Amino acid sequence: MKGKLIYFLLFLIVILVVIFLVRNRSPFGRSNISFAVDPGREITAIELNDGEKRLLLERKGDEWLINGSLAARKSSIHFITAILMGIRIKSPVSEELYKAEVAEKELKPVRVRVYGRSRTIGSFYVYKTGSNTYGNIMKIRERSKPFIVHLPGYEGEIGSAFTLNELYWQPYTVFNILPSEIASVKLENFRDTTSSFTIRKNVNLYTLSDHSGELAGWDTSRIARYLSYFIRIPFERWAFEAGTDDSRFVMPADQPVYRITVNRTDGSQKSLIITERIINENGIERTDSDRVLGQTENHDDSFIMRYFDLDPILKKKSYFFPD
Repeated sequence: MKGKLIYFLLFLIVILVVIFLVRNRSPFGRSNISFAVDPGREITAIELNDGEKRLLLERKGDEWLINGSLAARKSSIHFITAILMGIRIKSPVSEELYKAEVAEKELKPVRVRVYGRSRTIGSFYVYKTGSNTYGNIMKIRERSKPFIVHLPGYEGEIGSAFTLNELYWQPYTVFNILPSEIASVKLENFRDTTSSFTIRKNVNLYTLSDHSGELAGWDTSRIARYLSYFIRIPFERWAFEAGTDDSRFVMPADQPVYRITVNRTDGSQKSLIITERIINENGIERTDSDRVLGQTENHDDSFIMRYFDLDPILKKKSYFFPD
């Protein structure tokens, strides 16, 4: 009886081992494919390092910070955490492809470390390439087997999300100013200079002027409404971000169309320079009727804005006068 019990226990152990091996079987080797963070794990920080620069995204309460100081754009955090939780292998990478896309080009990877409550819960290398639609080749370790990795259900690039450019992670906002914080607004229309204007505010007293001096007969409520639009003026994306629409982009037009300068009550200033966006469709260049290029004095990178978001502050001088 005792011998039968021992044989039964050994048989049960063998069955459990077989079940475990079947469930965890992988044609690539389990240690080579664990790119995604295990389900149920909480991501509290993400570190990106390319050997020269380091970027840290870290959660502080309900907010994520960039390198400990700047507030991160919520949609960018949602996107990268969705990638880290859901990425799967699409296909292995052949030696020939890896040699051509990575080794021969001496492509440097981005090292990704994922933390959960100060503990490392994920780590891998991302080689940003143009050899596949997902824009990446990934490896668990530098000597591991390379794979093309994707996010099931998402057909766009995920490699571009692993960027160390702080601008990408910041909110896509040009102006975020309360009316009470505005001292003056100057709009310069370079194609119709007679439409240009300047609004100055002192407490609740306004003045409206153009190149000839102060104007009279304008509507105070329209000026107050106009200043309220500066609470939030967003842009769509940075011009350096990859996308199918950007593949048609040729260059900005030679001259800016508008410049909007806002002086704040604390003495700071911000200018938005707007230039038409030229695109190429089937070899024919035309002006984009839906979007423009924007740029501020804070940095050299351009961003893409929709007229829909920009229209509230693209007024002519005549807007402020009764019909």
